[in-house]
Amino acid sequence: MKKTAVVLMGLFLSLFLIKGVAQAAEKIGYIDLSRAFGEYSKTKSYDKTLSEKEKTYTDERDKKVADLKAFQDKLNLLNDKERDAKKTELQNKLKAFQDYDRQKQADLRKEQEERMKELLGDIQEAVKKYAEKEGFTLVLNDRVLVYQTKNMDITSQVIEILNKGGK
Repeated sequence: MKKTAVVLMGLFLSLFLIKGVAQAAEKIGYIDLSRAFGEYSKTKSYDKTLSEKEKTYTDERDKKVADLKAFQDKLNLLNDKERDAKKTELQNKLKAFQDYDRQKQADLRKEQEERMKELLGDIQEAVKKYAEKEGFTLVLNDRVLVYQTKNMDITSQVIEILNKGGK
Protein backbone atom coordinates (compact mmCIF):
# COMPACT_ATOMS: atom_id res chain seq x y z
CA MET A 1 0.00 0.00 0.00
CA LYS A 2 2.79 2.40 0.90
CA LYS A 3 4.65 1.57 -2.30
CA THR A 4 1.55 2.20 -4.37
CA ALA A 5 0.98 5.54 -2.65
CA VAL A 6 4.63 6.55 -3.20
CA VAL A 7 4.49 5.49 -6.86
CA LEU A 8 1.22 7.35 -7.42
CA MET A 9 2.57 10.42 -5.65
CA GLY A 10 5.76 10.26 -7.78
CA LEU A 11 3.68 9.87 -10.92
CA PHE A 12 1.48 12.79 -9.93
CA LEU A 13 4.49 15.02 -9.22
CA SER A 14 6.13 13.99 -12.50
CA LEU A 15 3.00 14.88 -14.47
CA PHE A 16 2.72 18.16 -12.61
CA LEU A 17 6.37 19.03 -13.32
CA ILE A 18 6.13 18.02 -16.98
CA LYS A 19 2.99 20.10 -17.38
CA GLY A 20 4.67 23.03 -15.61
CA VAL A 21 7.77 22.82 -17.83
CA ALA A 22 5.61 22.55 -20.94
CA GLN A 23 3.64 25.62 -19.90
CA ALA A 24 6.77 27.56 -18.92
CA ALA A 25 8.32 27.01 -22.35
CA GLU A 26 5.06 27.47 -24.16
CA LYS A 27 6.19 30.03 -26.73
CA ILE A 28 9.83 30.48 -27.66
CA GLY A 29 11.29 32.71 -30.33
CA TYR A 30 14.64 34.02 -31.45
CA ILE A 31 15.96 37.14 -33.11
CA ASP A 32 18.82 37.64 -35.54
CA LEU A 33 20.51 40.62 -33.88
CA SER A 34 22.86 41.40 -36.73
CA ARG A 35 19.95 41.52 -39.17
CA ALA A 36 17.93 43.67 -36.75
CA PHE A 37 20.83 46.12 -36.47
CA GLY A 38 21.35 46.14 -40.22
CA GLU A 39 17.73 46.72 -41.18
CA TYR A 40 16.87 49.21 -38.44
CA SER A 41 16.49 52.64 -40.06
CA LYS A 42 18.10 54.37 -37.08
CA THR A 43 21.25 52.26 -37.58
CA LYS A 44 21.48 53.42 -41.18
CA SER A 45 21.06 57.04 -40.11
CA TYR A 46 23.71 56.70 -37.39
CA ASP A 47 26.09 54.97 -39.80
CA LYS A 48 25.71 57.82 -42.26
CA THR A 49 26.35 60.43 -39.57
CA LEU A 50 29.38 58.60 -38.23
CA SER A 51 30.76 58.12 -41.75
CA GLU A 52 30.46 61.85 -42.38
CA LYS A 53 32.24 62.63 -39.11
CA GLU A 54 34.95 60.11 -39.93
CA LYS A 55 35.43 61.63 -43.38
CA THR A 56 35.69 65.11 -41.87
CA TYR A 57 38.24 63.82 -39.37
CA THR A 58 40.21 62.03 -42.12
CA ASP A 59 40.27 65.18 -44.26
CA GLU A 60 41.48 67.28 -41.31
CA ARG A 61 44.07 64.63 -40.44
CA ASP A 62 45.36 64.46 -44.01
CA LYS A 63 45.71 68.26 -44.09
CA LYS A 64 47.66 68.22 -40.82
CA VAL A 65 49.93 65.43 -42.13
CA ALA A 66 50.57 67.42 -45.30
CA ASP A 67 51.41 70.52 -43.23
CA LEU A 68 53.83 68.48 -41.11
CA LYS A 69 55.51 67.05 -44.20
CA ALA A 70 55.82 70.50 -45.75
CA PHE A 71 57.37 71.85 -42.54
CA GLN A 72 59.80 68.93 -42.42
CA ASP A 73 60.72 69.46 -46.09
CA LYS A 74 61.46 73.14 -45.37
CA LEU A 75 63.48 72.06 -42.36
CA ASN A 76 65.59 69.75 -44.50
CA LEU A 77 66.50 72.68 -46.79
CA LEU A 78 67.94 74.73 -43.93
CA ASN A 79 71.56 74.66 -42.83
CA ASP A 80 72.51 72.73 -39.70
CA LYS A 81 72.33 75.70 -37.34
CA GLU A 82 68.88 76.83 -38.52
CA ARG A 83 67.62 73.23 -38.61
CA ASP A 84 68.62 72.64 -34.98
CA ALA A 85 66.76 75.82 -33.97
CA LYS A 86 63.56 74.64 -35.73
CA LYS A 87 63.78 70.99 -34.60
CA THR A 88 61.97 71.73 -31.32
CA GLU A 89 59.16 73.41 -33.23
CA LEU A 90 58.80 70.30 -35.41
CA GLN A 91 58.71 68.04 -32.34
CA ASN A 92 56.02 70.24 -30.75
CA LYS A 93 53.94 70.16 -33.93
CA LEU A 94 54.33 66.39 -34.17
CA LYS A 95 53.27 65.90 -30.54
CA ALA A 96 50.26 68.19 -31.02
CA PHE A 97 49.27 66.18 -34.10
CA GLN A 98 49.58 62.87 -32.24
CA ASP A 99 47.47 64.20 -29.36
CA TYR A 100 44.85 65.49 -31.82
CA ASP A 101 44.81 62.16 -33.68
CA ARG A 102 44.46 60.10 -30.50
CA GLN A 103 41.69 62.33 -29.14
CA LYS A 104 39.66 62.34 -32.36
CA GLN A 105 39.86 58.55 -32.70
CA ALA A 106 38.82 58.13 -29.05
CA ASP A 107 35.89 60.52 -29.59
CA LEU A 108 34.71 58.60 -32.67
CA ARG A 109 34.97 55.25 -30.84
CA LYS A 110 33.09 56.62 -27.83
CA GLU A 111 30.29 57.99 -30.00
CA GLN A 112 30.04 54.70 -31.89
CA GLU A 113 29.83 52.72 -28.63
CA GLU A 114 27.16 55.06 -27.23
CA ARG A 115 25.07 54.74 -30.37
CA MET A 116 25.44 50.95 -30.40
CA LYS A 117 24.21 50.84 -26.80
CA GLU A 118 21.26 53.04 -27.73
CA LEU A 119 20.39 50.85 -30.73
CA LEU A 120 20.69 47.67 -28.68
CA GLY A 121 18.40 49.23 -26.06
CA ASP A 122 15.86 50.04 -28.78
CA ILE A 123 16.01 46.48 -30.09
CA GLN A 124 15.63 45.00 -26.62
CA GLU A 125 12.63 47.24 -25.97
CA ALA A 126 11.02 46.24 -29.29
CA VAL A 127 11.63 42.54 -28.53
CA LYS A 128 10.06 43.00 -25.10
CA LYS A 129 7.06 44.80 -26.57
CA TYR A 130 6.51 42.16 -29.23
CA ALA A 131 7.10 39.24 -26.84
CA GLU A 132 4.63 40.58 -24.30
CA LYS A 133 2.03 41.33 -26.96
CA GLU A 134 2.33 37.89 -28.57
CA GLY A 135 2.74 35.90 -25.35
CA PHE A 136 6.33 34.73 -25.78
CA THR A 137 7.87 33.34 -22.63
CA LEU A 138 11.41 33.23 -23.99
CA VAL A 139 13.24 35.08 -26.80
CA LEU A 140 16.83 34.13 -27.61
CA ASN A 141 19.65 35.61 -29.66
CA ASP A 142 20.21 33.42 -32.73
CA ARG A 143 23.98 33.43 -32.19
CA VAL A 144 23.68 31.10 -29.21
CA LEU A 145 21.45 28.60 -30.99
CA VAL A 146 22.86 25.48 -32.58
CA TYR A 147 19.64 24.69 -34.44
CA GLN A 148 16.43 26.63 -34.95
CA THR A 149 13.43 26.53 -37.21
CA LYS A 150 12.41 29.59 -39.16
CA ASN A 151 8.90 29.58 -37.69
CA MET A 152 10.41 30.71 -34.37
CA ASP A 153 12.22 33.69 -35.95
CA ILE A 154 10.63 36.99 -34.86
CA THR A 155 13.28 39.24 -36.41
CA SER A 156 11.04 40.66 -39.13
CA GLN A 157 8.31 41.59 -36.67
CA VAL A 158 10.79 43.29 -34.35
CA ILE A 159 12.35 45.23 -37.26
CA GLU A 160 8.88 46.36 -38.28
CA ILE A 161 8.23 47.68 -34.75
CA LEU A 162 11.62 49.43 -34.71
CA ASN A 163 11.17 51.11 -38.07
CA LYS A 164 7.66 52.28 -37.20
CA GLY A 165 9.18 54.06 -34.21
CA GLY A 166 7.22 52.01 -31.72
CA LYS A 167 10.10 50.66 -29.70
